[in-house]
Amino acid sequence: MIKSLLVANRGEIAVRIIRTCRDLDIRTVAVYSEADRDSLHVRLADRAVCVGPAAARESYLRMESLVSAAALCGCDAVHPGVGFLAENPEFARRVNEAGMLWIGPSPEVIELVGDKIRAKRTAEKLGIPGIPGAEIDPADPDGAVRSAGELGCPVILKAASGGGGKGMRIVRRAEELPARLGPAVSEAESAFGDGTVYLEKYFEDPRHVEVQIIARSGGEVHALGERDCTVQFNHQKLIEESPSPGISPRLRAEMIRAAKTLLGDIGYSGAGTVEFLVAGGRSFFMEVNARLQVEHPVTEMLTGVDLVRQQILAAAEDRLEVGGDDGTAGGYALECRINAAGPGTVEQFIAPGGFGVRVDTHLYPGVRIPPYYDSLLAKVVVSGRDRAEGIARMKRALGELAIEGVPTNLALQREIVGGRTFGRGDFGTSTFDELLREGGK
Repeated sequence: MIKSLLVANRGEIAVRIIRTCRDLDIRTVAVYSEADRDSLHVRLADRAVCVGPAAARESYLRMESLVSAAALCGCDAVHPGVGFLAENPEFARRVNEAGMLWIGPSPEVIELVGDKIRAKRTAEKLGIPGIPGAEIDPADPDGAVRSAGELGCPVILKAASGGGGKGMRIVRRAEELPARLGPAVSEAESAFGDGTVYLEKYFEDPRHVEVQIIARSGGEVHALGERDCTVQFNHQKLIEESPSPGISPRLRAEMIRAAKTLLGDIGYSGAGTVEFLVAGGRSFFMEVNARLQVEHPVTEMLTGVDLVRQQILAAAEDRLEVGGDDGTAGGYALECRINAAGPGTVEQFIAPGGFGVRVDTHLYPGVRIPPYYDSLLAKVVVSGRDRAEGIARMKRALGELAIEGVPTNLALQREIVGGRTFGRGDFGTSTFDELLREGGK
C-alpha cells in the first residue's frame, strides 16, 4: 500500500484528496505556489513544498518541480487532482519513470482519449454514435467551409486536445468560418500546446449528460450512474445533478452500456467520465475525461462510494471496493458550484450543514483568494429521496451559506435553483444563457 502521496494540485480538490488519504493512513505532501502559502491544503497536509511563483506555468504546471518535490519527500505516488496536469500523459510518464505510482489511467490511455478526434474514431469503431463532424485543415479554409456546408450550420469548432470551452467557436453561417478558424486555432495552441481543431454539428439546446466509470486494469469496469451537467455558461458547468431529469431509462441504459464498452475496450483504470450530448431523443458520444471530475461528489452522495479511495486502490492494489452496478442507485443528488467573481480576502465564511448536505471547499476566514487560478471556491452538494426534496434542501443550504469579502455567484445560484424552469427539469445548455449573462455583468 502507498505510504506517502504527493497531491499535485491546489484548492478544494487538494483538500478533498488529503482527507481520503488520511482515512487510508497515507501521509500527504502538498505543493503550493507563493500565492497559496496560506491555503487550507497546505495546512492540512503532513508536509508542504513551495514549487514556484504565483503564475501556474511557473509552479503547478512545472512537471520537473512537482516530480522533484515528490522524490525528495520520499513519495510512493502522485495524485494529479483536477485540471492543471491531470490529463497530461507526459507528466504521468515522468512520475512512473521516477519510480512512483500515477493515480490515474496509463499515459497511453490518457494520450488516446485526450485527442478528441482519436477518441471519437475509437468510439465509432465500437458502434457508439458520435456527434456528426469533420476533420479540417486550418490551412484550407475553403475545405472547412465545404465541410460546414455538408454538416449543415450551425456548427462548432473544437480543439482536439481541449476542454473547458477553450478553442470553441460557434459558426452559424458557413461563410463566417474562415474568420473564426484562426482565433480558434490560436486559442487551442495557447491553452493546450496543440492547435488542431475540428468541426462538429452544433445542437442548439441539448442536454449534457456524463457517465461515471471506475475501473481497474484487470478488466473490471463499473458504471456508477450518470450526472446531468446541462446548466452551463460559456461551456463551464455550474450545476450538476443525478439522476438526469431529462433522459429516459432507455437512454440512460444506452449511455451506461456505451461508456462501459468504450473504457473496457481501451484498458482503462481508475476514475473516468464519458460525456454525451442528448438531443432529439438520441445520445451522442462527445469525449472522455481521464481523471476525477469536479462534480464527482454528486455520485459519491448518491452511491456512498469514495471515488478518490477507489482511484488509489485501483492504482496501488489493482482492486476496487465496488459491487454490482446498473446505474440506478436510487435517490437524488445535486451540486452547485460557488465561484469567485474576482480576487479578495474572505472576511466571513459560514458553511451550511444538516442532514444530506456536504460542502467541499478550501475557504476559511482570512484566506486570500488570488486572481491567478480557477475561480471555484466551494461545491455545495445535497442528497434527497427524490428531486423535489433535493431541490428544497439545496435552497435551504444556499440560504445558509455566507461568504463575505469575495464577490461570488451565490445569488445567481439561488435564483436558478429557486426558479420554475430548473424545478420543472425541462431545460438545455442554452436555457439559462440570458440570466447568466446578466448575472455575470
